[in-house]
Amino acid sequence: MTDLWTQANAQLRHLISYEPGKPIEEVARELGLDPAEIVKLASNENPLGPSPKAVAAMQEALLQAHVYPDGGGYKLRNAIAAKFGLEMGNIVLGNGSNEIIEFIGHAFLQPGDEVITAQHAFVVYKLMATLFGATTVEVPDPGFKHDLMAMAAAVTPRTKEIFVANPNNPTGTLCSQKEIDAFMDQVPERVIVVFDEAYYEFLEEPLDTLKYVKEGRNVVVMRTFSKIQGLASLRIGYGIAPKHLADILQKTRQPFNANAIAQAGALAGLLDEEHQDRTRAVNREGRVFLEGLFERLGLEYIPTHANFILVKVGDGDALFQHAMARGVILRAMRAYGLPEWIRVSIGTMPQNAKFAGILEAWEGRDELGQVRA
Repeated sequence: MTDLWTQANAQLRHLISYEPGKPIEEVARELGLDPAEIVKLASNENPLGPSPKAVAAMQEALLQAHVYPDGGGYKLRNAIAAKFGLEMGNIVLGNGSNEIIEFIGHAFLQPGDEVITAQHAFVVYKLMATLFGATTVEVPDPGFKHDLMAMAAAVTPRTKEIFVANPNNPTGTLCSQKEIDAFMDQVPERVIVVFDEAYYEFLEEPLDTLKYVKEGRNVVVMRTFSKIQGLASLRIGYGIAPKHLADILQKTRQPFNANAIAQAGALAGLLDEEHQDRTRAVNREGRVFLEGLFERLGLEYIPTHANFILVKVGDGDALFQHAMARGVILRAMRAYGLPEWIRVSIGTMPQNAKFAGILEAWEGRDELGQVRA
């Protein structure tokens, strides 16, 4: 039989696929647990569930499931544009904001190009760059925070894109407006700067990267309906860019990439300020609780600006397995080069309390690794 690897793109051979957080159903099957008793704190999902207004809109949209969706996303793109003082032509819809990353790669990356990221940034940036034959330049991030001036200094004639996740996943760190402005002053106009703002709604004081879009800079601001609107399973996000750049990205988009159910849910979720406010309140309470827990246990953690916390526990893989067996799914960080750390999503207070009990028992182990009575 012919070895297809001799015909496949060479960069795929050593590519490690993205591994998402384990689903509740899979854990229940593997461990014989009741799905209703499992708490998932692995994927930074909204613990309150989807916006109720989005659910109602999706139920109504289902009645027209036999009809193709609006391929141009007219209503949703106009609503997003109106919310941010832009025009529909500035908005590109994606099957999740991950697809926007792919659009940018299709549009601008060739083998041998370079993409700049922070060392501990979202792994999908590197995966996408590799798919297009580009090289990822990972700039050290002291304190797990983007060193924006070092990233600007890393630009070479081969640099096509710079990704800035703000707040950053998986660290939860944030670059200030002053830092962003100084960085943008240093980046050559030809380089595409991508601000990944999946968690921007959780910020106490939102930053303004959209001003660069309005100025016509080669900037894409990515946002999503997966987090604060609680619509992760719909896979819908969007990019905001100057029209000259958005027009190029639109040419890389497959027809009907944003389905009608997702568009209806996203439109209603975008306008549901009450659900977003409730989510922020739950997140704020949970963040204070978990950071207090880590301080009480003497664990190093990274103060967060998002809906998750990165905490150092000694053996992240072991705690991941230990907690999962007890019905709490966490996210081990070995794939990010952080085997001693876990990332825990902030849940409701009962969910946070269940995790806290497991962590407290874990930290009370004796020298032989057994949990003390």
